[in-house]
Amino acid sequence: IAPGIMAMTVMMSVMTGLPVAISQEKEIGTMDGMMVAPVNRLSILLGKTLAQTGRGLIQGVIILALAIGIFGVAIQGSWLLVFALLLLGVFSFVGLGIVITSFTKDQETAQMLMMTLMFPMMFLSGVFFPIQQMPWYMQGVSKFLPLTYAADALRKVMVLGAGIPAISTELIILIAFGVVMTAIAVPVFRRMMTR
Repeated sequence: IAPGIMAMTVMMSVMTGLPVAISQEKEIGTMDGMMVAPVNRLSILLGKTLAQTGRGLIQGVIILALAIGIFGVAIQGSWLLVFALLLLGVFSFVGLGIVITSFTKDQETAQMLMMTLMFPMMFLSGVFFPIQQMPWYMQGVSKFLPLTYAADALRKVMVLGAGIPAISTELIILIAFGVVMTAIAVPVFRRMMTR
């Protein structure tokens, strides 16, 4: 269960941190100060993204250290690949979080929408229960959740010692999801900053 918990923690860290990082700054007025500063707006977005990426990675590493130190989890595959998957998981969730946060007016609404997305993802992505034991319609829903692929890839690497060829499908889906969400997030964030 440790790989799934790591993927879930990374997702929760990113998606709960973005409303504070963006919506709260809109509310208290510091976002206006950033807009008048001689800084590219894409740099502001990049700064927010890197801060959440760092936070998500640190929490993922803490979960990994606890799993190894307390529960005796042994990583069968590449450590480098585990960290790369954590980073890819953060990348795939950051874009989604920015899109949701940019569309909302305040921090409470953004957090409520994040929770509405996160809870189904936690229970339908195979983190706690095997997807194969779910009803067929829930299995169909799980195929559209990025957390499913992040948890599955981490599980294959950590438990089965899989390499890149064995998780190529998961990698392609996570990269595609991250790229699409980021491509949507950049113009949405720019529009939000000009409102």
